[in-house]
Amino acid sequence: MILAPMTMQTLSDFFTQSGADVALSTLGRRVAPLSRDTFDAFEREQTAWPLPWKGQAQFACALNWPATAGDPAIWFLTLPLDEQGQLVPASRDAFLDRLLQTLGTQAASDSGSVQNLMQDNPLAFEPDLHQRALLHARLARQFSRPLSSHADMARRYLLGDASINWQMLGLQGLADQVASGKAEIHAALAERLGTLPRDVIVPLCYLLEHGDTPASLLPALWQAMETARQAQDLECYCALLRALVGCDSPQVGAWLEQLLADKDAMAADCLAAIAARGWHHLEHETRLQQFLTRLAACPQANFLGVVRDLALIPRLRLPILMMLRQSNGDAEIGRRLSEGNA
Repeated sequence: MILAPMTMQTLSDFFTQSGADVALSTLGRRVAPLSRDTFDAFEREQTAWPLPWKGQAQFACALNWPATAGDPAIWFLTLPLDEQGQLVPASRDAFLDRLLQTLGTQAASDSGSVQNLMQDNPLAFEPDLHQRALLHARLARQFSRPLSSHADMARRYLLGDASINWQMLGLQGLADQVASGKAEIHAALAERLGTLPRDVIVPLCYLLEHGDTPASLLPALWQAMETARQAQDLECYCALLRALVGCDSPQVGAWLEQLLADKDAMAADCLAAIAARGWHHLEHETRLQQFLTRLAACPQANFLGVVRDLALIPRLRLPILMMLRQSNGDAEIGRRLSEGNA
């Protein structure tokens, strides 16, 4: 298919003209599917980015041409956002100009040319290994590609095969099982989580935290958090917390209120984990106030940085702004705001 440059004003236009099957996913705050309609509305500045991360829209574009036998071309891109979470179009426009110059009149299905666009591209970035592994696991299923060579070994290990040493596992194999959503894996994890080695629990939680934690696993995560807390293992505790708050179950909100009421359980890393992976549980007036107060009272926490990042999330922006405006100057929140304005 030949591209028509004069009619290409957005990346959405390119996707339409490319002839590829396109799968979009958010990255950063959560690895999650992104609809073409939502992306198109964002590009046309009709809506804010749904899951902003550090002032950016981070996302993956997977382009698969059905006529080719190769793997999809995947772009990892980041676009700057303005103070209301809307697109700053200049960077997107510069990327689109570069795309047109590179492809010219070449066929859009020349995946080598498309992939070469990412070389030395200022908008390209490398997501962390856990997000990348989870994305690849999901795309393999979406495009009917084979799972990784580590998938079966991870499945057998999680189901309790004693002949497999945990050191033989690969991260991609764990991601394949997390993305599978299979009930047998969920049941095995709920039963065996507390007996797994720490070096399996931590990466497993980093994969689960993107919305793949089943409600059946929550009690085991809660118990494992208490074990990690007693062992004073902050890294493991935070990993478990991220997997816990990544789940959308209402039960998590109730547990989160307990945690926020316990100042000894809320180190700066824990508060950052809640903001990063459990923001949706803060769409609650009392809970949001509780979180902001605890965040302000933690000297090691980057109060203004976390608040600014959360305020870019469309559903949290107005409640946060209202709470900040109504804060008492003598309260912890008011004090931290004053420090930031000094």
